[in-house]
Amino acid sequence: MWEGLALNPAAPPDVLLRLLEPSYAAAWSALCRQRRDLPAEVVDAIVAHPHPRVRGALARNPHVPGEVRGRVVDDEVWLVRAHLADGPGQDVWPRHLPDHVIERMYTTYDGQELQSLAFSRQVPFRFRLATATHPVAAIRAYGADVWRHLSEARRAALLADPDPEVRASAERMLAHVTAEDDAEEMERRLRTTHSGGHARSHVLVNCRLSRAVVDELLREREEGDLWCLAHNYSTPPDVVAHVARVGDPKTRREVARREDLPRDLVDLLARDPDPEVRTAVSVRPELTEDERAAVDYVVEPHEVVQVGADPYGAPLSHARSAHPLLRRRVAYNPELPAEFVELLAADEDPGVRIILAQHHPEAPAELLLRCYLEYEGRNRDRLLGLPRFPVAGLAARFGTAEDPAVRLLATLDPEADPALVDVLTRDPDARVRAAAVRNPALPLQRLLQLLEDEELSKEAAANPKLPRETMYALLDSP
Repeated sequence: MWEGLALNPAAPPDVLLRLLEPSYAAAWSALCRQRRDLPAEVVDAIVAHPHPRVRGALARNPHVPGEVRGRVVDDEVWLVRAHLADGPGQDVWPRHLPDHVIERMYTTYDGQELQSLAFSRQVPFRFRLATATHPVAAIRAYGADVWRHLSEARRAALLADPDPEVRASAERMLAHVTAEDDAEEMERRLRTTHSGGHARSHVLVNCRLSRAVVDELLREREEGDLWCLAHNYSTPPDVVAHVARVGDPKTRREVARREDLPRDLVDLLARDPDPEVRTAVSVRPELTEDERAAVDYVVEPHEVVQVGADPYGAPLSHARSAHPLLRRRVAYNPELPAEFVELLAADEDPGVRIILAQHHPEAPAELLLRCYLEYEGRNRDRLLGLPRFPVAGLAARFGTAEDPAVRLLATLDPEADPALVDVLTRDPDARVRAAAVRNPALPLQRLLQLLEDEELSKEAAANPKLPRETMYALLDSP
């Protein structure tokens, strides 16, 4: 029950502070990592807490602002700093850390911690680009990490930087990039790598290949080698044309994504027997709207996990394209102006609407509800936790729905009929029962009764209607 009390939105600060005592260690994770709002005095107590488990849990809380999590940036325990670098995890959308926290990490954390930070999605790309011109040399040295995104002038500036560490970092990156663009050097590396290993795959996918290596791959190829040729930027045009005709569908799809594809191959693959190959061709930037429409592409209505594009890189003009995949790419952008949010919220394609609902902080409330009702795929439940999700009136609309996932909506309505909420605490679906017990409209007598229920006592302790005197009594219970 202490865990439920830790999550109770109405729990006063003195209750939360008591839960930080050693006797309530079982509630630490719920309080510090799962709670959505933490009063300032509770944050202060967590940051100053003697147990690193408490401080580390705060570092991984996905709900609190990055400014709050960043308060442990200088923690004396390595594991706490490592938790901050890891972030809340790949299954959630973490809020970016503030610039001053990232700067502190760049100047004090070791390589392993910074590698974790790089993959945690907590550092905005604009910050990574800005490292190349940062006034602090120790941070400017990381500008080489975004080498391929820098202009020639900016690269030259790093190579001529007055700080020796910055110059050394830029020189190492230039040497690395130069070596990978040296076909003879890459051929030598291939001769010394194990067949099927990661080092071989890296060269074949990303580095310049000699004609001898290309011809060898065509003659005595391993599984996946044709795909590597389809992807590799240095594959000669005649080989690309050959692979486009003899490769399997996966390989032909990769050919269709090449930036340098000649028009005759675009036209060939636009008529490919595989629908995914045709679809890959249909979003090529050189095609006109009429040419896209002439391609027999296939778009699954609810396939919205990936569309293969930078969320900030899609031109806003694609929001008005007739092709739903291009509109989906725009919908991923969390910084879309209001006029485009309004436009895409009314899009006829379910995928566009769902992506917008999941990624834009200003997605309309009615869109969030519509998408929850229409979509049963990945991240559906996250819509329920968004601040703009509409809860008023849900109980009357969905309290008797046949689908338990829809019936669950009724439990979110704080103005629900108490009798209905009471009924839902006995629902056959476990999720509905648990959510109903947390609803503040639940009659107090039933709520207090459920504190004795082995299955639902935690949820009962999390109900904001729970009297304060009962909260204090729970703290004193064994």
